[in-house]
Amino acid sequence: MNSDAIHGDALYEHEEIVVDPGQTPVRIDRFLFDRYGHVSRNKIQNAIRAEAITVNDKAIKPNYKVRPGDEISLVFPKTHVNEGIVPENIPLDIVYEDSDLLVVHKPSGMVVHPGVGVRSGTLVNALAFYLADRDLPVMPGNSDDRLGLVHRIDKDTSGLLVVAKNEFSMTHLARQFFRHEIDRKYVALVWGTPDPEAGTITGNIGRHVKNRLQMAVFPEGELGKHAVTHYQVLEDLYYVSLVECRLETGRTHQIRVHMQYIGHPVFNDERYGGNRILKGTVFTKYKQFVENCFGLIPRHALHAKTLGFIHPTTGKQMLFESDPPEDFQSALEKWRKYRQYLSGE
Repeated sequence: MNSDAIHGDALYEHEEIVVDPGQTPVRIDRFLFDRYGHVSRNKIQNAIRAEAITVNDKAIKPNYKVRPGDEISLVFPKTHVNEGIVPENIPLDIVYEDSDLLVVHKPSGMVVHPGVGVRSGTLVNALAFYLADRDLPVMPGNSDDRLGLVHRIDKDTSGLLVVAKNEFSMTHLARQFFRHEIDRKYVALVWGTPDPEAGTITGNIGRHVKNRLQMAVFPEGELGKHAVTHYQVLEDLYYVSLVECRLETGRTHQIRVHMQYIGHPVFNDERYGGNRILKGTVFTKYKQFVENCFGLIPRHALHAKTLGFIHPTTGKQMLFESDPPEDFQSALEKWRKYRQYLSGE
């Protein structure tokens, strides 16, 4: 299966198939099982129930028989064996939980999943301990295991994540991510004030051609993958602004890269230049003030505030909100007081 996994928040595989002209009628689950022997019939049927498999852009039943010329679209979470994941008794900030999923608040500084040089202390290690009695699915991506996760956020970004507790829920949520049906809003403290104060940033995001640790924006049709971020200034604090960003896609570092692209890097984002004084005066007192703000939030000022999705089993709209943590709030309040000082309030 050709992978169309988003190497950012969402992880899944997508493929489109056009049925051969000479194909004889056969049940779609059998057709796909014969084509992808590594994918179980149960997994295929779960995907059909979750409407993650469609024919000619329409949902179908497991007994649907494929016909010549049918256009089949598949969205699959890929299952891996949870080898090498060491369960660790790390406290989880659980916002919501039921038999199908749970929503957690990830603190800044916590890596979501094990990777090169990081094999412990991650959210996945904590989930492996908390959900030790459940056989959870995992998502694809190199050789790393991502137990129960259908998306992720950066290590130093705080905020909300949804975790699937069974294969059907994972497939259903993966389909929602693929179709851009997940409501994801972030708040960020950025340098300067975007003009206009509300807008949409569209630009392909891919690995930087010179610095492989960074992502970069490329013109449409060239390198990278399509990415869209909608933003709205919530507070204009003169030299910085509090901005809400709504993700339409989920690429690696998307908000951080897009805000840098329009000239407003996230405050104290070392990787994308936000850890320098980019707006304001040259006075020593102002420089010290900014350094003090950096000290209050020694990470990029980005928080995954809102997460909304359709519940896989009940079909109800679920919406969760999370206030930014203390470090973010402290830096924001310091800038608010500075704005009051400048305006003489």
